[in-house]
Amino acid sequence: MTGPVRIVVADDQTAVREGLATMLDLLPDVEVVGTAPNGADAVRLVGERAPDVVLMDLHMPGMDGIEATRRIRAEHPGTRVVVLTTFADDESVLAGLRAGALGYLTKEAGREEIGRAVHAAAAGQSVLDADVQRRLVAAVADPPTPPVREARRVLPDGLTPREGEVLGLIGGGLTNREIAARLYVSEATVKTHINNLFAKAGLRDRAQAVRYAYDQGLVD
Repeated sequence: MTGPVRIVVADDQTAVREGLATMLDLLPDVEVVGTAPNGADAVRLVGERAPDVVLMDLHMPGMDGIEATRRIRAEHPGTRVVVLTTFADDESVLAGLRAGALGYLTKEAGREEIGRAVHAAAAGQSVLDADVQRRLVAAVADPPTPPVREARRVLPDGLTPREGEVLGLIGGGLTNREIAARLYVSEATVKTHINNLFAKAGLRDRAQAVRYAYDQGLVD
């Protein structure tokens, strides 16, 4: 590509966001064209300024980085996303990559490493730091989660197929983050499904939901 790599930095922590922008502006052939404190602003900035790369934090208020990554890749396929986050747990890594992130770095990465990553991403190349690669290998080697039965065609209490699927995963012992990674959606979307199915089935808490899922045959 010709010209500098144009970058948007998305992070909810002001000091981190501004520090990254300052650091990146010192790199050759890199231009920071905007910063965002949340996923919604990141999506908006991408639409306005058409950056080559977004450095994306995953855990932000409102629209999180996973949903923002999914939106950017769907609406602005010319922009690449590199996740740069404190969290390198299996669920976050897998969810970020499934959402369409091309690279994944932890915030321990240095300036030169981040610079190489954004240039590689702009060229369409995937970048994963060593710790993330180890976690991906470990995640593949982990035993499968408890089997969940496919939701029935006719679900009780007017549940939608997706709500039945979420309920079955709750019954299987998965956390909201794990459900989000399994279904390739954001945690906010999972919470919406849970609120809806709790209201329809008259459930008060997660323990009741687990019992209900077993009673309805949605989990083994």
